[in-house]
Amino acid sequence: MSAFTCPYNLIIAGVGGQGNVLISQLIARAFIRKGYRAIVGETYGVSQRGGSVMSHVRILEKGDIGPIIPAGHGDLVVGLEPMETLRILKTYGNPDIHVITNTRPISPVDVIAGNLAYPDLPAIFDAIRELSKKAWIFDASALAIEIGNPLLTNMVMVGAMIGSGIVPLTLEDFVVILKTYTKAEGYEANRLALQKGITTIKETE
Repeated sequence: MSAFTCPYNLIIAGVGGQGNVLISQLIARAFIRKGYRAIVGETYGVSQRGGSVMSHVRILEKGDIGPIIPAGHGDLVVGLEPMETLRILKTYGNPDIHVITNTRPISPVDVIAGNLAYPDLPAIFDAIRELSKKAWIFDASALAIEIGNPLLTNMVMVGAMIGSGIVPLTLEDFVVILKTYTKAEGYEANRLALQKGITTIKETE
């Protein structure tokens, strides 16, 4: 597996309502706490529920850098929705990029209305594997539902990122951030979601 080198370019992809903007902020804070600089780019697309959302997180040891990751220069895509993962990968991918993606699709409005068909999921997964150096593909939404809240899919994905060993963050690093920046009543569920992601990614190819 590739060593973590800076600047490190992380993209979080999904649709509105999945909480990808939240986790981009929390991931950045976790890196800052470990002594890195972290710059979060703007969110693109329409952030209301169901619209495409993308956040850039750029990690540095020192110095400064623009918030926007250049096309073809992604290091890791964390995708909360498979079609969005593939869309981002086509723009920001390169032979060394890693991908961690949820398998559970969220149909856009045109698909729900019957105007378009959602692309074939196995074909999406095959394309993700073909366009990445390494891809972890699993149903994070199912794990969140097991905990009792599908909105915890985003935290399962963060746990998967930690468990992959790609980035220098641990469960303990993120637990500190959860305690500081999230509501106390949701802490245990969030921590469980992280742990499920860590455990599952180690079993996923």
